[in-house]
Amino acid sequence: MDRKDLKPTLINGAKDKTAPGLSRRSFFMAAGAAGVGAAAAATSLGTTPAQAQSTDWTQPGNNKHVIELQGKTSFADGSVGIEYYGHCAFKITSPGGATILFDPWRDDPSGAWGLWFKNKFPETLVDITMSTHTHFDHDAIDRPQSTMVLDRMVGNFEFADLKITGFADKHACVAPGWYKWTDALKEFGVRACPPNNVGHMDMVVYLVETGGIRTLIWGDNRHNPADSFWDTVGEVDVLTMPVDGSQHILSYDMGNAIVERLKPKVVIPTHYLNETTTYTLSTLQPADEWVKSQKSFKMLDSSTLNLAATDVAKMDREFMYFGSNVQKA
Repeated sequence: MDRKDLKPTLINGAKDKTAPGLSRRSFFMAAGAAGVGAAAAATSLGTTPAQAQSTDWTQPGNNKHVIELQGKTSFADGSVGIEYYGHCAFKITSPGGATILFDPWRDDPSGAWGLWFKNKFPETLVDITMSTHTHFDHDAIDRPQSTMVLDRMVGNFEFADLKITGFADKHACVAPGWYKWTDALKEFGVRACPPNNVGHMDMVVYLVETGGIRTLIWGDNRHNPADSFWDTVGEVDVLTMPVDGSQHILSYDMGNAIVERLKPKVVIPTHYLNETTTYTLSTLQPADEWVKSQKSFKMLDSSTLNLAATDVAKMDREFMYFGSNVQKA
């Protein structure tokens, strides 16, 4: 064997005779999604669970850019860049050139929730990768080529000309639309709603401050957090909101109420169906209807925005909709 080949070794990838085409690892992932204990599943098969290893160490590139940024003592003023990768994934670029990618997506590895995305998330070069919660459509944190991964970070983080604050809260736990996906958690034997919710229904909302703009990444957060949450978040300039035509996470009324309470300058819809990234099997729908019901909106013709603080200050709840325009690399 050529030891110069540094590809990861697949551990125990044997096929199960009782389920042709299903590896033991896939079985345990599916069992976990269905609320079946891995230990019980292993006993029924007369074996032990398969193990896996991270492949992040195989990514190209290095931390040269981060080293350059940490050596700077001052940063020029300028606009904030926002790039949309579909679903809830955004890359924010500070005026100083620091980059953060939020909520890269993937298909559910267990297969329990079906096929959502048409491709793998692009291996985007970025300084920091962050995830709001552990659902498959938000947690492909291994895909970006990033120096840092801050997964579900609560508290404060400052780097270069960025300040990020993570607020712990809870995922929306009652589906307002026609597809009652939260009922599936009952079938799996777990609770969706607090205070005794299953761990993957925890959520972190992120506030990003850079270039004089405060951007709130809502993720799939519930519509009714405690009063202390709103008080702590404070003023918001740019707000991302998971509202689509199927009202999968938030209903139109829920989204409107949040917008009315925070009064952001800019609102960016997320978590909707678009023809570039998402299959109809996701049960999602476009956000066009919600966007066009607003007093002021703009249908964007690209996947990028450049926002200057002076321009944003003049806006009032301006909806900016990326539609099917997404970054592919």
